[in-house]
Amino acid sequence: MTNNKSGEIDYKNELLRKSIHLTSLLIPIIYYFIPKELGLTLLIPLVAISLLIDTLKIFSRKFRALFIKFFGFMLREHELDASKHTYTGATFVLLSALISMLLFPKIIFITAFSILIISDTSAALIGRKYGRHKFLAKSLEGSTAFFISAVIVVLLAPKVTGSVTEYLIGIAGAFVATFGENLSYGWADDNFVIPLSAGATMWLFYYWLMPNVPLILNGVPN
Repeated sequence: MTNNKSGEIDYKNELLRKSIHLTSLLIPIIYYFIPKELGLTLLIPLVAISLLIDTLKIFSRKFRALFIKFFGFMLREHELDASKHTYTGATFVLLSALISMLLFPKIIFITAFSILIISDTSAALIGRKYGRHKFLAKSLEGSTAFFISAVIVVLLAPKVTGSVTEYLIGIAGAFVATFGENLSYGWADDNFVIPLSAGATMWLFYYWLMPNVPLILNGVPN
Protein backbone atom coordinates (compact mmCIF):
# COMPACT_ATOMS: atom_id res chain seq x y z
CA MET A 1 0.00 0.00 0.00
CA THR A 2 1.36 3.43 -0.85
CA ASN A 3 -1.22 5.88 0.38
CA ASN A 4 -1.24 7.22 3.92
CA LYS A 5 -5.01 7.00 3.98
CA SER A 6 -4.63 3.23 4.10
CA GLY A 7 -2.39 3.38 7.17
CA GLU A 8 -4.82 2.59 9.95
CA ILE A 9 -1.91 1.13 11.93
CA ASP A 10 1.11 3.12 13.08
CA TYR A 11 4.40 2.94 11.22
CA LYS A 12 6.08 0.67 13.78
CA ASN A 13 3.35 -1.92 13.40
CA GLU A 14 3.46 -1.44 9.64
CA LEU A 15 7.13 -2.40 9.79
CA LEU A 16 6.25 -5.51 11.79
CA ARG A 17 3.41 -6.40 9.41
CA LYS A 18 5.70 -6.08 6.39
CA SER A 19 8.46 -8.05 8.12
CA ILE A 20 6.02 -10.93 8.44
CA HIS A 21 4.97 -10.33 4.83
CA LEU A 22 8.59 -10.83 3.76
CA THR A 23 8.59 -14.37 5.19
CA SER A 24 6.32 -15.26 2.25
CA LEU A 25 9.46 -15.16 0.12
CA LEU A 26 9.96 -18.71 1.37
CA ILE A 27 7.22 -19.76 -1.05
CA PRO A 28 9.10 -18.96 -4.30
CA ILE A 29 12.44 -19.96 -2.77
CA ILE A 30 11.20 -23.42 -1.79
CA TYR A 31 9.24 -23.77 -5.03
CA TYR A 32 12.46 -23.23 -7.00
CA PHE A 33 13.77 -26.58 -5.73
CA ILE A 34 10.64 -28.76 -5.87
CA PRO A 35 8.16 -29.94 -8.52
CA LYS A 36 4.89 -28.13 -9.04
CA GLU A 37 2.85 -31.03 -7.64
CA LEU A 38 4.75 -30.97 -4.35
CA GLY A 39 4.48 -27.18 -4.22
CA LEU A 40 0.71 -27.41 -4.49
CA THR A 41 0.60 -30.23 -1.93
CA LEU A 42 2.41 -28.02 0.59
CA LEU A 43 0.50 -24.84 -0.21
CA ILE A 44 -3.11 -26.08 -0.28
CA PRO A 45 -3.23 -27.02 3.44
CA LEU A 46 -1.77 -23.62 4.37
CA VAL A 47 -4.47 -21.89 2.34
CA ALA A 48 -7.17 -24.05 3.96
CA ILE A 49 -5.92 -23.28 7.48
CA SER A 50 -5.70 -19.56 6.76
CA LEU A 51 -9.21 -19.52 5.29
CA LEU A 52 -10.55 -21.39 8.33
CA ILE A 53 -8.95 -18.93 10.77
CA ASP A 54 -10.28 -15.93 8.84
CA THR A 55 -13.75 -17.45 8.55
CA LEU A 56 -13.85 -18.05 12.30
CA LYS A 57 -12.67 -14.47 12.83
CA ILE A 58 -15.62 -13.23 10.78
CA PHE A 59 -18.41 -15.43 12.15
CA SER A 60 -17.36 -16.26 15.73
CA ARG A 61 -17.38 -13.38 18.21
CA LYS A 62 -15.32 -15.26 20.76
CA PHE A 63 -12.69 -16.27 18.24
CA ARG A 64 -12.62 -12.74 16.76
CA ALA A 65 -12.05 -11.24 20.21
CA LEU A 66 -9.19 -13.66 20.85
CA PHE A 67 -7.70 -13.07 17.40
CA ILE A 68 -7.83 -9.28 17.79
CA LYS A 69 -6.31 -9.52 21.27
CA PHE A 70 -3.15 -11.09 19.85
CA PHE A 71 -2.99 -9.70 16.30
CA GLY A 72 -5.24 -6.64 16.27
CA PHE A 73 -2.35 -4.16 16.43
CA MET A 74 -1.22 -5.34 12.97
CA LEU A 75 -4.64 -5.43 11.30
CA ARG A 76 -6.09 -2.72 9.10
CA GLU A 77 -9.51 -1.25 9.79
CA HIS A 78 -11.32 -3.29 7.14
CA GLU A 79 -9.72 -6.50 8.49
CA LEU A 80 -11.10 -5.74 11.95
CA ASP A 81 -14.64 -5.04 10.75
CA ALA A 82 -16.57 -8.33 10.87
CA SER A 83 -19.50 -6.79 8.99
CA LYS A 84 -17.34 -6.44 5.87
CA HIS A 85 -16.52 -10.17 5.83
CA THR A 86 -12.99 -9.36 4.76
CA TYR A 87 -10.11 -11.78 4.99
CA THR A 88 -6.69 -10.65 6.19
CA GLY A 89 -3.81 -9.81 3.90
CA ALA A 90 -2.05 -13.04 4.90
CA THR A 91 -4.92 -15.13 3.53
CA PHE A 92 -4.97 -13.15 0.30
CA VAL A 93 -1.22 -13.68 -0.09
CA LEU A 94 -1.61 -17.46 0.25
CA LEU A 95 -4.63 -17.53 -2.07
CA SER A 96 -2.78 -15.51 -4.71
CA ALA A 97 0.19 -17.87 -4.39
CA LEU A 98 -2.07 -20.86 -5.00
CA ILE A 99 -3.86 -19.30 -7.98
CA SER A 100 -0.60 -18.06 -9.51
CA MET A 101 1.06 -21.44 -9.03
CA LEU A 102 -1.86 -23.13 -10.79
CA LEU A 103 -1.91 -20.64 -13.67
CA PHE A 104 1.70 -19.80 -14.48
CA PRO A 105 4.84 -21.70 -15.42
CA LYS A 106 7.26 -21.99 -12.52
CA ILE A 107 9.78 -19.42 -13.74
CA ILE A 108 7.07 -16.79 -14.19
CA PHE A 109 5.52 -17.56 -10.80
CA ILE A 110 8.84 -17.09 -9.00
CA THR A 111 9.38 -13.64 -10.52
CA ALA A 112 5.78 -12.43 -10.23
CA PHE A 113 5.26 -13.60 -6.66
CA SER A 114 8.63 -12.25 -5.54
CA ILE A 115 7.60 -8.87 -6.96
CA LEU A 116 4.49 -9.04 -4.80
CA ILE A 117 6.46 -9.63 -1.62
CA ILE A 118 9.43 -7.33 -2.20
CA SER A 119 7.82 -4.47 -4.11
CA ASP A 120 4.59 -4.28 -2.12
CA THR A 121 6.72 -4.00 1.02
CA SER A 122 8.92 -1.31 -0.54
CA ALA A 123 5.93 0.68 -1.77
CA ALA A 124 4.17 0.52 1.60
CA LEU A 125 7.13 1.63 3.68
CA ILE A 126 8.40 4.32 1.31
CA GLY A 127 4.92 5.55 0.41
CA ARG A 128 3.77 5.91 4.01
CA LYS A 129 6.95 7.65 5.19
CA TYR A 130 7.89 9.76 2.18
CA GLY A 131 4.76 9.90 0.02
CA ARG A 132 4.09 13.56 -0.76
CA HIS A 133 3.00 13.66 -4.40
CA LYS A 134 -0.21 12.02 -5.56
CA PHE A 135 0.10 9.67 -8.52
CA LEU A 136 -3.16 8.14 -9.74
CA ALA A 137 -4.67 6.40 -6.67
CA LYS A 138 -1.58 6.44 -4.44
CA SER A 139 1.73 8.29 -4.15
CA LEU A 140 4.48 8.86 -6.70
CA GLU A 141 7.14 7.95 -4.15
CA GLY A 142 5.49 4.65 -3.28
CA SER A 143 4.92 3.66 -6.90
CA THR A 144 8.50 4.59 -7.80
CA ALA A 145 9.79 2.42 -4.96
CA PHE A 146 7.57 -0.40 -6.21
CA PHE A 147 8.89 -0.21 -9.77
CA ILE A 148 12.57 0.11 -8.84
CA SER A 149 12.43 -2.80 -6.41
CA ALA A 150 10.46 -4.87 -8.96
CA VAL A 151 13.17 -4.28 -11.58
CA ILE A 152 15.78 -5.43 -9.04
CA VAL A 153 13.73 -8.60 -8.49
CA VAL A 154 13.65 -9.16 -12.27
CA LEU A 155 17.43 -8.73 -12.50
CA LEU A 156 18.01 -11.28 -9.73
CA ALA A 157 15.28 -13.81 -10.58
CA PRO A 158 16.13 -17.03 -12.47
CA LYS A 159 15.85 -17.00 -16.26
CA VAL A 160 15.42 -19.58 -19.00
CA THR A 161 18.09 -18.23 -21.37
CA GLY A 162 19.34 -15.05 -19.70
CA SER A 163 18.91 -13.07 -22.92
CA VAL A 164 18.25 -9.32 -23.01
CA THR A 165 14.76 -10.09 -24.33
CA GLU A 166 13.98 -12.14 -21.27
CA TYR A 167 15.04 -9.33 -18.94
CA LEU A 168 12.86 -6.90 -20.89
CA ILE A 169 9.92 -9.31 -20.51
CA GLY A 170 10.41 -9.26 -16.76
CA ILE A 171 10.64 -5.46 -16.70
CA ALA A 172 7.40 -5.26 -18.70
CA GLY A 173 5.75 -7.40 -16.02
CA ALA A 174 7.17 -5.10 -13.32
CA PHE A 175 5.81 -2.04 -15.14
CA VAL A 176 2.29 -3.43 -15.45
CA ALA A 177 2.33 -4.63 -11.82
CA THR A 178 3.30 -1.12 -10.68
CA PHE A 179 0.16 0.33 -12.22
CA GLY A 180 -1.89 -2.64 -11.04
CA GLU A 181 -0.78 -2.12 -7.43
CA ASN A 182 -1.53 1.58 -7.62
CA LEU A 183 -4.90 1.41 -9.34
CA SER A 184 -6.18 -1.54 -7.29
CA TYR A 185 -6.55 0.73 -4.26
CA GLY A 186 -10.12 0.79 -3.01
CA TRP A 187 -11.64 -1.90 -5.22
CA ALA A 188 -9.36 -4.97 -5.33
CA ASP A 189 -6.77 -6.62 -3.10
CA ASP A 190 -3.30 -5.85 -4.43
CA ASN A 191 -2.06 -9.26 -3.24
CA PHE A 192 -4.09 -10.66 -6.14
CA VAL A 193 -3.54 -7.88 -8.65
CA ILE A 194 0.26 -7.72 -8.42
CA PRO A 195 1.27 -11.34 -9.16
CA LEU A 196 -1.57 -11.94 -11.61
CA SER A 197 -0.88 -8.78 -13.63
CA ALA A 198 2.89 -9.33 -13.63
CA GLY A 199 2.56 -13.03 -14.42
CA ALA A 200 0.02 -12.58 -17.22
CA THR A 201 2.12 -9.85 -18.83
CA MET A 202 5.27 -11.95 -18.73
CA TRP A 203 3.50 -15.01 -20.07
CA LEU A 204 2.05 -13.09 -23.03
CA PHE A 205 5.43 -11.58 -23.89
CA TYR A 206 7.20 -14.93 -23.62
CA TYR A 207 4.78 -16.41 -26.17
CA TRP A 208 5.09 -13.36 -28.40
CA LEU A 209 8.85 -12.76 -28.30
CA MET A 210 10.25 -16.17 -27.31
CA PRO A 211 7.70 -18.71 -28.58
CA ASN A 212 10.24 -21.48 -29.04
CA VAL A 213 11.68 -21.30 -25.53
CA PRO A 214 10.22 -23.93 -23.16
CA LEU A 215 9.31 -22.31 -19.87
CA ILE A 216 11.24 -24.64 -17.59
CA LEU A 217 13.56 -23.92 -14.70
CA ASN A 218 16.86 -25.79 -14.57
CA GLY A 219 15.36 -28.68 -16.50
CA VAL A 220 12.43 -29.05 -14.12
CA PRO A 221 9.10 -29.16 -16.04
CA ASN A 222 6.37 -26.79 -15.01
